[in-house]
Amino acid sequence: MLDSSAVDTTTLAPSEALAVLQAVADPIRYAILDELAGRCRCVCDLQERIEIAPNLLSYHLRVLREANLITGTRRGRWVDYSLAPGALDRMHAALPAPRLAGCQA
Repeated sequence: MLDSSAVDTTTLAPSEALAVLQAVADPIRYAILDELAGRCRCVCDLQERIEIAPNLLSYHLRVLREANLITGTRRGRWVDYSLAPGALDRMHAALPAPRLAGCQA
């Protein structure tokens, strides 16, 4: 897994961009990102706020971790999650950039 703080987020390889966009496009994962916006949350808090089975929550958290959008820190038997450093930049970099050449209105 890559450290997102060390990744140049000005451009992403197409496969990386697609992984980020696919991670964000799911309604449950979008809700998780919304819960983590600007704050850290324990997995137990996420479980209460996003009412899905624990195994499904674990799956969606794994997808977001693999896309380098969130990070987890173990605290005893719990894990605290937060947005990864540079997560918003990665999401922005995943969007197609406007080209200078092209159709003119």
